[in-house]
Amino acid sequence: MSTVAPVQGEQSGTPSRSRLARRGATQESPLSVAVAMIVLIGAAVYFLLPVYWLVVNSTKSQPDLINSNGFWFADWNLGQNLSELFSRDGGVFLRWALNSLLYAGLGAAVGTLLAAMAGYALAKYEFRGRELLFSIVLGGVLVPATALALPLFLLFARVDLTNTFWAVFLPSIVSPFGVYLSRIFAAASVPDELIDAARLDGASEWRIFSTIAARLMSPALVTIFLFQFVVIWNNFLLPLIMLRNSSLWPITFGLFSWQSQVSRDPQLQILTVTGSLVSVIPLIITFLVLQRYWRAGLAAGSDR
Repeated sequence: MSTVAPVQGEQSGTPSRSRLARRGATQESPLSVAVAMIVLIGAAVYFLLPVYWLVVNSTKSQPDLINSNGFWFADWNLGQNLSELFSRDGGVFLRWALNSLLYAGLGAAVGTLLAAMAGYALAKYEFRGRELLFSIVLGGVLVPATALALPLFLLFARVDLTNTFWAVFLPSIVSPFGVYLSRIFAAASVPDELIDAARLDGASEWRIFSTIAARLMSPALVTIFLFQFVVIWNNFLLPLIMLRNSSLWPITFGLFSWQSQVSRDPQLQILTVTGSLVSVIPLIITFLVLQRYWRAGLAAGSDR
């Protein structure tokens, strides 16, 4: 009986060149890899340098903040800075932080739910005016938030909701980009056959959306939530226009008010720097907690 000699590439355990070509594999040149690494390192330094500056200067006292190098440590004073930060004006900074968590957390959750339902409906239901409605949503993506600030103020003033929690919360739950992303992802990841099978089994439309579609759309929903959370957390113009009561201020506007009083009270400068560092921590924690859902969604999509 004759035997066929194995291919050299297969015998050594590595795929042959023809197999790599059939798979569409490409070999990167060392120059392209080096350029990509340089670009990535430069981008990482660019984005992390402000955080490094905050970490370094939050550990200094007020005199060291002025007199020392801004990119190197001096005498360690972080514990005292944090103590003064949370005790200043009766602990108003903690109130601002809780306000921001409420605005951003609840607003992002409700905004993600509304965007998911709207995007799913635009993707899976056929009704008159659907494309026109989607075009209006796309137009909302292109409108900058600053252009809507004054009309929003006039609307909320007409119904006596300025200087209230709702003046910041209600505009935050609207996300045209979230609706757009939800529709694109629902059309690509939720098969019509699966929806029809669920309907034949007697499932309601809400149950189909909440138990089937929402799970398949989870990577997009996590993305929408993170975008909404960051946008609401960093929102400054809307609280500036809507709120006068300091007990309702988010952390961004509260730190701005302290920074504007530095000429009167120089100690507020180091408290503003320390408070800025503290305000970054919830964003980092949120991303680290939710990134595993991204990985799970990508891994699920690779099996299809």
